[in-house]
Amino acid sequence: MPVDLDEEPAPGPQAPEKQPPSTGVGEDGDVLEGVVVRADLPALLPDWVRDWEIAKARADVRARRAAYKAAFHALRTPRYLWRFGWGGGVGLYRGSRALADWITLGESRDLRIHAAGQAEYKVYLDLLHARNDHVRIRGIIAGGTATAVTAGVVAQALLLPHPVLWVEGLLAWAVAAWHGGPEDETGFLDEVDVPVRLDLNVEDINAAFRAVGLLKGKDEDEDAPRLVFVRRPQKDGAGWSTLFDLPKGSGKSAADALKLRDKIAAELGVDEIQLDMRRVRTPQGGHAGRISMWVCDEDPYLQDQPTPSPLVKADSWSLWDPIPFGRDARHNRIGLSIMWQSMFFGGLPRRGKTAAQRLLSAAGALDATVRHWLADGKGGADWRPMRRLAHRMVLGAEPDAVRALEDMLDEVIADMEATYRKLGSIPTHLAPDGKLTPQLVKRYGLYLNLITIDELQEYLTAISSKERREALVDRLCRIARRGPAAGYILNAASQRPDADSVPTRLRETISQRYSTQVIDRASSDMVLGKGKAAQGADASILSEDHVGVGVLVTGPSNFVTVLTDYTTVPEFAEICERGRALRLAAATLSGDAADDVLAGEGQDVIPEALADALTVMRHANRMHTTTLLNQLVNLAEDVYGNWDADRLAEELTAAGVDRSTTQVKIDGVNRNGWHKADLIAAAEMYGGAP
Repeated sequence: MPVDLDEEPAPGPQAPEKQPPSTGVGEDGDVLEGVVVRADLPALLPDWVRDWEIAKARADVRARRAAYKAAFHALRTPRYLWRFGWGGGVGLYRGSRALADWITLGESRDLRIHAAGQAEYKVYLDLLHARNDHVRIRGIIAGGTATAVTAGVVAQALLLPHPVLWVEGLLAWAVAAWHGGPEDETGFLDEVDVPVRLDLNVEDINAAFRAVGLLKGKDEDEDAPRLVFVRRPQKDGAGWSTLFDLPKGSGKSAADALKLRDKIAAELGVDEIQLDMRRVRTPQGGHAGRISMWVCDEDPYLQDQPTPSPLVKADSWSLWDPIPFGRDARHNRIGLSIMWQSMFFGGLPRRGKTAAQRLLSAAGALDATVRHWLADGKGGADWRPMRRLAHRMVLGAEPDAVRALEDMLDEVIADMEATYRKLGSIPTHLAPDGKLTPQLVKRYGLYLNLITIDELQEYLTAISSKERREALVDRLCRIARRGPAAGYILNAASQRPDADSVPTRLRETISQRYSTQVIDRASSDMVLGKGKAAQGADASILSEDHVGVGVLVTGPSNFVTVLTDYTTVPEFAEICERGRALRLAAATLSGDAADDVLAGEGQDVIPEALADALTVMRHANRMHTTTLLNQLVNLAEDVYGNWDADRLAEELTAAGVDRSTTQVKIDGVNRNGWHKADLIAAAEMYGGAP
């Protein structure tokens, strides 16, 4: 479980207050022990009254909103002045016409015309007499009013300063301008469309939910159902938070709302990545219809520079502690606990998947009690520093490397079963749960084991035999299923998590998952688990700009979008060097890392071409030149991208390689190639081999 996950706001009932233990009697007569709990009543005062930080945020956003509106209207001053001048004339004309119609009883004109057209002369005369009577009365009223107004104006002109008359005249003109716009509108100020980050209100949220079909009726209907707000929208850090219930009788639940997250975001005018919606569960005071919402002002995962991992400067780390993994949208630190778990990383290429997976290995490198088993299907430079401490290391997905992976997994399983036998022999009071503990590791000299496989699809697709591929999957499932309790943690990654490249039964065995950007919801569910996108854990909402960002799922209902920490390859190499030193001091360096040839001891003096050639040939005794060049390009394209067979031969000869033969026969094919024994002999002249 990660630490500091997105906390779902849960106002209202707080954690129940425990009372002294009491006893009761069950239905079968047995005496039961328990505690009496008393739920706290909801707070009487709103959060902004009880919390000074919330009060300051509330005042700040109101000031910013007022400033935004002032600037909005200030920029439109020329338009308002034009409307004031032109609209005043239009309003004066409309007022004069309305006054004339009132005096002359204009509303009866159509009736008189109709009566005359139908030759109903008696009706016409009656209407005309009535109209004349009204005109006489209304004329007296209008004339008297005009006389009084004129007298008042003359009196003010004689008794008061002239500016008063100008002010009154401008006010009168403003009233006329107010009615001088379009026929169905009043006023001459434009309506301010305040951005959500300055003013998320109840009306906005109700309108959004109604637009996507979660609420019935229309906004203007007084009896239309509306959301029931437990906590109204309030400023919360870099966004707005609120808590509400769906109305009873709507037939909708929080799960229905989460499925429409993208449409709700569109109605609110924000990107999906800015909208965090969660169902509030019973332990947090919620139910099936309660939703917590947090709307960020901006994209919370974009930043100019990556966040360096704390592991870069750490002298050591315990894998029993949460691993520094990154931060969430609210800048809360996320720690990842992997003990008794297994991990799967997926997503599109070049989105930071390997960098995120490498954080687990970096933490394990700084723990001298961790034994590393590593396989990199790509065979590039990302994992090369691990040779300094890895118990077993497989690079590439060529036939020799695939066989090396199978042998490594067989060794892991045999070692795991031996650990279980040892745990079974330990007294029960020392291991009551039958699991590995820090105390058992220290007392009995046991190891934690981190089995890291990157680009898993490369190995599975490289095996043509269905039986052999299924056997490899069986090994991985066995480790993922049985290994965690004994301290064997599978850490796998794949670019293509479909049923063909990574079988579903393997993915479903792994307990924790992380996905960078994928193309659609179906792909997201392939990595994170079926139905996770509908719950809100959807990696398809990430964009190309979200490098190093992914969705982390740590349980059936626990997930968080994380901007992961970052370690460069040189920094990772430094971590691995510290890890090797820790193991040398603790006498826990083992396997390939204890072999100077495989660990790259003396790599600073061995020519680069020779060192890299030995690295890519670690699983093969001989290799064709074309294959060797391809592997070198994969390892370091910037160095070997333009090399050909002649250039390779020149560099290796200059490094002291004396070829026993230029032709190498592999699987019945005889071609130009190299023997690893010749390369090792040359490396020995420098005091070691990588």
